[in-house]
Order: sequence, then C-alpha cells, then structure tokens
Amino acid sequence: MPEGCALVTGSARGIGAASALALADAGWPVAINYRSDAAGAEGVATAIGQAGGQAVAVQADVCDPDAVGELFRSVEERFGPVLVVVNNAGMRADGLAPQLGDDEWERVLETNLSAAFRVTRRALKPMLRARFGRVVNIASVVGPRANAGQANYAASKAGLIGFTKTVAVEVARRGVTVNAVAPGFVETQLTNGVGNGLVDAIPARRPGTPQEVASCVAFLASEEASYVTGTTLTVDGGLSA
Repeated sequence: MPEGCALVTGSARGIGAASALALADAGWPVAINYRSDAAGAEGVATAIGQAGGQAVAVQADVCDPDAVGELFRSVEERFGPVLVVVNNAGMRADGLAPQLGDDEWERVLETNLSAAFRVTRRALKPMLRARFGRVVNIASVVGPRANAGQANYAASKAGLIGFTKTVAVEVARRGVTVNAVAPGFVETQLTNGVGNGLVDAIPARRPGTPQEVASCVAFLASEEASYVTGTTLTVDGGLSA
C-alpha cells in the first residue's frame, strides 16, 4: 500500500461512516469529513482508533471551494497525500419538478455533484504524481432509474456517473482509477421517508445496509481493483435488474 491516506466526505454517519471504517480496516489512515455533525464524526474516528486504526475528524463544507483547499491541507499535514477519496457528501430536497424551487435545485446539485468535482480536482494532482489513486463516487440507482419527486437528486447522481466515466478515461494511464457505487434503498438517515412500499419491489426483499455498500467501496479502493475504472457498481438487491 502506498504511503498516504483516505478522505471520506460526509462521513459522520451512514454510508460515509461505514466506508471510513472499512477503509481503516484495510489499513488506510482516514480523514472523517463532516459539515455540522461533529459528535458523529468524532464517534467514527474514536471507533477507528479503538480498533487500532488512525483517523481524524475534519470539519469542512465541501460546497465551499476555499474550504476544500483547507480540508486537503489539513489532512495532508496530518497523514500525507490523499490517495483515496470517497465522495459521499450528499443531500435531498424532494418535490415534483413543477414545484421545485431554484434553491432546492441548486443546493442538491452543488452538494451532490459540484462538490464531488472540486474534491476530485484537488485530489488528482497528488494521485497522478504518486501514480496511484482511487476515487469512489457515491451515486445512486436513482441516477439511471426514474424516481418521481427527485428530479434534482436524479440529475445530480446521473451527472456524477457521467463525471466518473470521463475522469476515469482521462487519468487511467497514471494508475488512478475513478469509479462509482450506486446504492439502491439503503437504511440511512438520508433515505428516511422514501422507502414506503419500495421493499416489495426489491428482489432481495429487504433494504441494504451501509456496511454492504462500504464493502464495495473498500474493494474499489484496493490494489486488487487496479483494472476496474470508469464503471458503476450497483448495490441494490436486484432492484435495477
């Protein structure tokens, strides 16, 4: 494993927290990024430390371009270059398209897509110098699959998948992979209120867990996944089949 660390955005809870724990278990020092949930982020960092890993909670709003630069400087001073990035920070602001306001549209696109672009852009130069890097974007089955009431969310996740493919092609020669994981219905705070009646449509007949998604993130971040790039790994219990 190269000398460096992993950064997981929005990792105070849910899929982000589970991904941070999985990466720490794989041997990476991990930066736990959070915007407002300091207690949650510190709890994840403490759990990693108790398991023998290294972690630090770092506050930054990744929608702020200046904050992204400061986030990386802080993490690099602590652990060295960021060689694994998991773009997990996300939000919802649901509503049928005719009722969606500009602010609801822009906040979701800014958080779910533009922030991932800025974080990835800042991460790539050190990765390219090291000739090793892993970017994993947390997309959603809602990107390629319609879900009424989530036009903004679907647009952001579809955009994230397109972004993933394009950047993967740009950096593949330098040992850097860029992939997406597209969860289906996973029991997290973000999915509260959207699962009513959905379980019956899932062939597995149950929601997924953050840990099941995190296992896929950890694989894509590993050296074993060095020939996997530009793809989207769907984790949905067969929902999109």
